[in-house]
Amino acid sequence: MNPTDGVISEAWGLYKAHWRHLLPIALVVYLILALATLLLALALTWVGVILGLVISIVGAFWVQGALTEAVADIRDGKPDLSMGETFSRVQPRLGAIIIAGLLAGLGIALGLVLFIVPGLLLLTWWAVLIPVVVLEQRSAGESFGRSRELVRGFGWNVFGVIVLTFLILIGVGIVLSIVLSPVADWLQGFLSNIISGTLTTPFIALVWTLLYFRLHAVKEAAAAPAAPVAPAAAEPTVDEPPPPATPPPA
Repeated sequence: MNPTDGVISEAWGLYKAHWRHLLPIALVVYLILALATLLLALALTWVGVILGLVISIVGAFWVQGALTEAVADIRDGKPDLSMGETFSRVQPRLGAIIIAGLLAGLGIALGLVLFIVPGLLLLTWWAVLIPVVVLEQRSAGESFGRSRELVRGFGWNVFGVIVLTFLILIGVGIVLSIVLSPVADWLQGFLSNIISGTLTTPFIALVWTLLYFRLHAVKEAAAAPAAPVAPAAAEPTVDEPPPPATPPPA
């Protein structure tokens, strides 16, 4: 069984069913980040831009972790956690999420710049990095090996899911740029970050988190010991009649 079959369609189904729960989580974070970045840039010029970039990175990883937790919550068909509970639950893992995300981003970017193929390979190996940190409560260091272990044997399939996801994101970006084209450039960038992040980040979290659960299930099934085979019942033996007695010689 290929664990990646239908993961995009399943993610889309959950997105349509639970967008009222998932989108506000992303909207709150991206709206706060956009406003904070804008105000810092206006107040502190280039220093504010740098501070805004740092805050944006932290916020982006936080919303990814929160959405991973939210996706795990709605897999039974209904959300059990409020928005505040979702963010609170992922808060203890924020440090590991940020470290793992930054290291992965640097490694993938370096691989893409140097030879492209290593970057794509690392992107595939670390596709379920954030779900591993959040759902298995692994450290940043452990999460890389664990993600690689889950993807092993399904690399090409996972890479195909990544490509499809990025094509969808590119399509959304093109549509959004057309819709916002009449708006002034500075406002276009401001709105684009908020709208794009709000609409696409929950879908990405759905795909990666569902992919994690599918890969985890396959690996667990493969590692489970096989049920012992009961020995075949011995066929009953039929006692042969004793040979006839030989009469004594006369």
